[in-house]
Amino acid sequence: MVKQDAETAEPHRDGDPGGTAPAGDDTARDDLAGAFGGNVRHHREQAGLTLEQLSTRSSVSRAMLSKVERGEKSPTIGVASKIAHALDVSLSDLIGAPGNAASGAAVVMRKTDRPVFRDPETGFERHIASAAPGAGRAELIVHYLPAQVSTGLLPAYPPGTEKQIMVLQGTLTVAIGGISEALDAGDSLFFEADADHGFANRTDAPCEYIMVISRRS
Repeated sequence: MVKQDAETAEPHRDGDPGGTAPAGDDTARDDLAGAFGGNVRHHREQAGLTLEQLSTRSSVSRAMLSKVERGEKSPTIGVASKIAHALDVSLSDLIGAPGNAASGAAVVMRKTDRPVFRDPETGFERHIASAAPGAGRAELIVHYLPAQVSTGLLPAYPPGTEKQIMVLQGTLTVAIGGISEALDAGDSLFFEADADHGFANRTDAPCEYIMVISRRS
């Protein structure tokens, strides 16, 4: 079942090829798309890249990139990941990670203040849970996968990037370089993220899991 996911870089909802819009009002979605697009443009210009050059690097069409930057289109998790990797930044940088500095013994971020990425086709959600993401090499993320949804195959991270996962509820299938593992609530997984990988929920119940992304250098 995971092999099907490994053949596509786009998110997929089983039994619903067209996908469905995520929960929430149109204004919230427009705000998210605008913030994401503005960050893409900022990092592209900072890197001195044209839209054409970014298109070549990311394998995302110039038309799509233009719509994303203008906030007219919310990218899927697959497209967003390609853009982030092409810009050599984290997906959290494009979502809008909180700018809290580790200036004290403790930094607090309330759940209601989490920056969130929502896939417009599947309802997949990526919540940045790190209160001070710039304070270290590790990043804390919470993922929500609706029933019968997969992220598709996501691009490999730079060498030295590691991921650890713990499932909070539901069942998660993780595909890494042609190998798959099914994890139930309470199960954990560690893997080197320098290979293409993807996440799938093959059940009729939602799945929630914590991910820690760490970089050795």
